[in-house]
Amino acid sequence: MRRVAVLAVPALVVLAAEPLYVLVDTAVVGHLGRAQLAGLAIGGSVMSFAVWLGTVLAYGTTGRAARRFGAGQRAEAVEEGVQASWLALAGGLVILLVLEAAAGPLTRALAGGAGDVASNAEGWLRIAALGAPGLMLGTAGNGWMRGVQDTRRPLYFVLAANGLSAALCPVLVYPAGLGLTGSAVANVAAQSVVGMLFVRALATERVPLRPRLEVIWRQVTLGRDLLLRGAAFQACFLSASAVAARFGEAALAAHQIAIQLFFFTALALDALAIAAQSLVGAALGGERVAEARDLARRVTVAGLVAGVAFAALVAAALLAVRPWFGADAQVYAEARHAWWFFVAMMPAAGVVFALDGVFLGAGDVRYLRNLTLVSALGGFLPGIWLAYLLDYGLRGVWAALTLFIALRLAGLLYRLSGEGWAVAGAVR
Repeated sequence: MRRVAVLAVPALVVLAAEPLYVLVDTAVVGHLGRAQLAGLAIGGSVMSFAVWLGTVLAYGTTGRAARRFGAGQRAEAVEEGVQASWLALAGGLVILLVLEAAAGPLTRALAGGAGDVASNAEGWLRIAALGAPGLMLGTAGNGWMRGVQDTRRPLYFVLAANGLSAALCPVLVYPAGLGLTGSAVANVAAQSVVGMLFVRALATERVPLRPRLEVIWRQVTLGRDLLLRGAAFQACFLSASAVAARFGEAALAAHQIAIQLFFFTALALDALAIAAQSLVGAALGGERVAEARDLARRVTVAGLVAGVAFAALVAAALLAVRPWFGADAQVYAEARHAWWFFVAMMPAAGVVFALDGVFLGAGDVRYLRNLTLVSALGGFLPGIWLAYLLDYGLRGVWAALTLFIALRLAGLLYRLSGEGWAVAGAVR
């Protein structure tokens, strides 16, 4: 477990930095008022589309780079990062153009019509979209560096960028008088800085930097299953925000607080997944199948322990909702409806996120795709829209999220018990 810890601890800081900044951002904006916080919830939900695409790219790059690194092909592993960065830049520019064109209709649809919430969300999103290219470059950089088991430089890059942004956000929102706009500007600053730092790191590796379309195409093909899997996640979280919005501003503001804390804990728990992905990928790339299986078992136990610990922390955090996020009495009452589902899902979530890393490292993305689609289409989405139709409020939204995690847990444990996932070789 020492090797897992060596990779997981820096990855934990990197993964926690972005959602921690978002929590700071949420806390700062929360003191502006309910409409501004709800606007941030809608705009952030749309912007999470770019985060999703970046995460898909990072996970695909880590798996390919880790297998080559395990087979003793470090230069080829870094070249995977070069091609992923070209793909990231193109994707980031496309996201920027699409969001600028569709910001108004998207935010109005999610907010349930025109009004202060939709207006705040649109203004925030149009500025925040400018950070999409940097965000995508940063996730591609994280992907190849994790693959070659370099977690220290990403730690420095992400801390520097998010530290700058966390310092800028309250200054721009309040003393500078920009309000919600200041939050978006600080967001763009962090993403642009981190993207440039990862590009500079690639330039120092002394590998060819020209695009190679055949490698990019293989990455796109691998990413197809990850994209479908990620699309299921996005459908779930966008639906959650949309349904919460239909229960009123207080419910949406409470959901924003709870879902950002969920993302924070999920990404923190994903530190184990990052370590598992890198180590399992390298073990299978070096044709050490028994080692990969042993790592999978150890990571599963570690995920359960971490999930139980986070459940205790989440339970205690309910007391901090009002003072930290400026929640009024109605928002706090709505948050309580979601909170105990949030606590109950944490132990299962710890195992789920750890096993995601195992199977991503093994390149078993088709199974992950199918499981996520079944869990979303057969569990979460019917549950959340039923909650809306039956007027179950935020309690129903979070019951559906808990069901989604439970279904994925069952499917992942079943896969782990078999032998089909552990395929040896530098490329799967």
